[in-house]
Amino acid sequence: MTPKHIAPYGSWTSPITANLIVAGTIGLGQIALDGDDVYWIEGRPAEGGRNVIVRRTPDGQTTDVTPSPFNARTRVHEYGSGAFAVKDGTIYFSNFADQRLYKQIPDSEPQPLSKESGGNLRYADYAIDSQRGRIICVCEDHTDSSREPVNTLVSINLENGEDLQVLISGCDFYASPHLSPDNSQLAWISWNHPNMPWDGTQLWVAPINADGSLGEAKCVAGGIDESIFQPEWSPDGVLYFVSDCTGWWNLYRWQGEIEPLCEMNAEFGLPQWVFGMSTYGIESVNRIICTYNQQGIWQLASLDLQTKQLEAIATPYTDSSSLRATKGRAVFIGGSATEPTAVVQLDLTNKQINVLKQSSQLEIDQGYLSTPQAIAFPTENNLTAYAFFYPPHNQDYTAPTGEKPPLIVRSHGGPTAATSSTFNSRIQYWTSRGFAVLDVNYGGSTGYGREYRERLKGQWGIVDVDDCVNGAKYLAEQGLVDKERLAIAGSSAGGYTTLAALTFRDVFKAGASYYGISDLEVLAKETHKFEARYFDKLIGPYPERKDLYEERSPIHFTNRLSCPVIFFQGLEDKVVPPNQAEMMVEALKAKGLPVAYVAYEGEQHGFRRAENIKRTLETELYFYSRVFGFELAEAIKPVPIHNLD
Repeated sequence: MTPKHIAPYGSWTSPITANLIVAGTIGLGQIALDGDDVYWIEGRPAEGGRNVIVRRTPDGQTTDVTPSPFNARTRVHEYGSGAFAVKDGTIYFSNFADQRLYKQIPDSEPQPLSKESGGNLRYADYAIDSQRGRIICVCEDHTDSSREPVNTLVSINLENGEDLQVLISGCDFYASPHLSPDNSQLAWISWNHPNMPWDGTQLWVAPINADGSLGEAKCVAGGIDESIFQPEWSPDGVLYFVSDCTGWWNLYRWQGEIEPLCEMNAEFGLPQWVFGMSTYGIESVNRIICTYNQQGIWQLASLDLQTKQLEAIATPYTDSSSLRATKGRAVFIGGSATEPTAVVQLDLTNKQINVLKQSSQLEIDQGYLSTPQAIAFPTENNLTAYAFFYPPHNQDYTAPTGEKPPLIVRSHGGPTAATSSTFNSRIQYWTSRGFAVLDVNYGGSTGYGREYRERLKGQWGIVDVDDCVNGAKYLAEQGLVDKERLAIAGSSAGGYTTLAALTFRDVFKAGASYYGISDLEVLAKETHKFEARYFDKLIGPYPERKDLYEERSPIHFTNRLSCPVIFFQGLEDKVVPPNQAEMMVEALKAKGLPVAYVAYEGEQHGFRRAENIKRTLETELYFYSRVFGFELAEAIKPVPIHNLD
């Protein structure tokens, strides 16, 4: 056996390069089934982050449906998704550049269906009403810039696109319009400020009148403190949905009254950050194929609708999303700790799995991969928090005797979201170079029930920060990491947690903020409609609790910062505007602390272009090398670090 090289942590040579990651990795999303064909979205960094609709036919042929330069991406709620639907081979999708709805019949160019609006009328979450020759969807109207955008459910004529009819209005938000099998009823969910969809939504059903309008709507389930997720009609006209009325997102059905199907301490639902999310599919009138989360791990299962018996389906996947089902098969996006996500099809008769498309073509020897360890650790108020720990691992290297690895704590975005143990090439980028990584599911994360999710109520900037700090301290106390080389990194809301931890705690020695929030008050005034009242629950109502917004905003306490920070920002970000980063950068410059700022033209909230993803990974590594004092194993273009260079 070849002896290992001895080299300091952080300086190991790794085959998992930034070039390899961006060249061989795509994003996968929104699956749709149309007859025997399977469709999905591919987000391609190498094509400027363009979203492409892809079709897979039963003969195994996979083809791009969306021609360049079209980009199947909606800006409703800014986060989008739910950007296309397909019926009998004809595709309807939102195009990112102009936000118009397009119609594309097989083997033809897309044709605009909705009228030109300069991007002011945006559409998402489609239901095709073939009987009436129309498409029903969410419409977000930005025409009047003097007021908040208006959200409605509308119908659009499939032939000329001109006949736009508002079906329902009056609520702040709508999602999940679904037609009953006989096209006689429409179901949907709605909610109002200050709720987010995981706080409380209402499930509605209304008959459809002869002229296509809706009759009197009935609220079937939900409320201000009950979150409804993914209503679906079965072939025999029964309405299924997920509710967290027990404190856990579980499955129910409605046939004039509500009936629980499988009550257990597990999450069959997700926070609806985007449209078109799906954790179950109705395979037949007798069976649902579903996926549920327990302690951060997803399990696939079959639910018998007669006996209500839940039977696990063995697969190699620990994470599942965008699940769709039809007679005899289920299609979903699956991933595991050792395998990147993939679009997979499961034959429900013989349980055979067919991988239709992998998100990554990377072929990496297992000797360079770190296996995540699910850990629970003590945190404030005698509570427990959760995380995935990745120790450094590279079969070619070992560190000098006595040296402990630097640690990067990752605080996920949302903050109402979660991290998982699914293979992440960017985490492996770090661990194969000699870093340890702690991916934290702090209080407020999903997957652990509503009570855990609500730990963040009124406590954002406190509970999340404490959990990230306590996770790092726990590993240091266990002797697993170097307490003098603790870093924290996060994006969006995770970037806020990062900046708050660096400002209000004295544990971390460096940080990386990806389009992170530094001034909560400015964001409360400037952010988009979807999150405009999010902070009412996380912090308190504004401006009534202006004091809390100031107390928890890092920008007001830069005097407490005492370590280097690097900032990454998209200059077209409408969720967290660039001034959030730029204010912090200027403050740190003035204080004399090492600070770097990397801004990207043309990027929004999250980086989609290959060259920017590559630059970001390498620049963060370069920054840590300068801060923690180790030699780089590869040549990286330097970034100016103020007060250090």
